[in-house]
Amino acid sequence: MNHLVVPGAYPCAFCNYLNGTRPFTILHREDLAAVLIPREQRGISHALVVTTRHAPTLLDLQEAESHAVIDLLRRTAAAIDAVDQRPGISVWQNNGVDAHQAIPHFHFHVAGTIEGGGTDWQEVHELSIPETDSIADRLRSRF
Repeated sequence: MNHLVVPGAYPCAFCNYLNGTRPFTILHREDLAAVLIPREQRGISHALVVTTRHAPTLLDLQEAESHAVIDLLRRTAAAIDAVDQRPGISVWQNNGVDAHQAIPHFHFHVAGTIEGGGTDWQEVHELSIPETDSIADRLRSRF
């Protein structure tokens, strides 16, 4: 039990992506964590590292999940660096509505920086699944 107020977005989109109910690009999956490629690319090769079990926030993780997530976060950043050769990599994670968490399922964002630095916080064009599959294929070559 914690004091965080999480968004009321149910059913959980990430759970639906992971169980195949909704189409989404999965770059890599292990028992405790997975890497997804979001349709809203806020950086160059923006990815999400998520737990495979539904855990709303960082405070809900089991120890083994936290280790699995960090291992995949590091591997994802290394793949983005090798493939896209950006001058920076942004990593961010939000817990609770007040921290701007939009989906109530623990996840890290990792993205190569855009031209001028940082990531794109404006409205971005939503890519198709074949486009996100292409990003995953590029990253998978160095994963």
